[in-house]
Amino acid sequence: MAQAGAGFALCAVLLIWGLPRFGRTTWAEVWQVVGTVTVTNGLLYLALVLLGLWSYTLTLAASMPGLSHARAFIVNICGSSVSNLLPGGGAVGLAATLAICRSWGFRKRAVSTSAIVTGVWNTLARIALPLIAVATLTAGRSGMPSLMRNAAIAAVLSGLALVVLVGAAVWSQELSSRIGHGLDWALRPLLRRTRRTMSIDALVADLRERIIDVVRAGWLPLTLGLVGYFGFYYLAFLAVMRTSGVDLFHGELFAAFAIGRLLTAVGVTPGGLGVSEAGTAAALVAWGAAPAEATAGVVLFSIFTHLLEVPLGALGWLAWSVLPKTPLEVDDDTDADPPDATSASRG
Repeated sequence: MAQAGAGFALCAVLLIWGLPRFGRTTWAEVWQVVGTVTVTNGLLYLALVLLGLWSYTLTLAASMPGLSHARAFIVNICGSSVSNLLPGGGAVGLAATLAICRSWGFRKRAVSTSAIVTGVWNTLARIALPLIAVATLTAGRSGMPSLMRNAAIAAVLSGLALVVLVGAAVWSQELSSRIGHGLDWALRPLLRRTRRTMSIDALVADLRERIIDVVRAGWLPLTLGLVGYFGFYYLAFLAVMRTSGVDLFHGELFAAFAIGRLLTAVGVTPGGLGVSEAGTAAALVAWGAAPAEATAGVVLFSIFTHLLEVPLGALGWLAWSVLPKTPLEVDDDTDADPPDATSASRG
């Protein structure tokens, strides 16, 4: 509770005090610009965001065979809404995803495989964004600001480290076996107190095979889903900035968008809220955007991509509550999949 309270307090400080300070404007000037946005503009932003969220169902469905796109959409918005309510809410979002998918007949190992595969693909996307931004800035009229350069370096190095580690474990059967043996040895005192019949070594080997099968069959939709997600979100960002009066080169706008996406991974506030907005506004103003217009655009984009996920998540939880459930009656670690374990989600 103390950590959550501190996260919300920091978020409030960054939004109320930090955002206009980094944007070199005042809230009064920001709301004047926000007030000029029409209902038609708002519907356009909403449509682009929904298209982005729907695109991500390609990634989720490919990572969990048998998951329909409609149910993948529910999983996405429910998990995101929970994650955006709590600092470091990714673990809570994963728990929500597990509960939802279990109620539809998916096994724990299917959900864990999906989480790892989508995590790696999202990390690869976070590596790609700053690299593309660097290229667009180099081709344009702007230099590389220290914020963007440092964010790009940190994202590439940390992302590559994670991808190399997971990739090596999947590629090398010997390495994955060593990891499994090591976990078996380290967790042996705890495992003795449980009724688990499958060793950690066997679970790691099984997970490796599942990851290979999922990636081999679904690498294209996994990739296209993320391209669509970030692509539609960037179009929404572009539309927001243009209608707010921000007139910058496309490379600068994409770089600012990439900064915002990178900073959403900062877990000190719910979904990086406040951190992402302050960093994006600072970059836009540093490149010459009018302060009030740039900050207003950042606020609008945050409303449609961050805060909107909370009511969308509520609708998702409502939809999940009325959908038929087919929970498993066996322990994932001891029994094989029933024949219809994944077919229950095809409807």
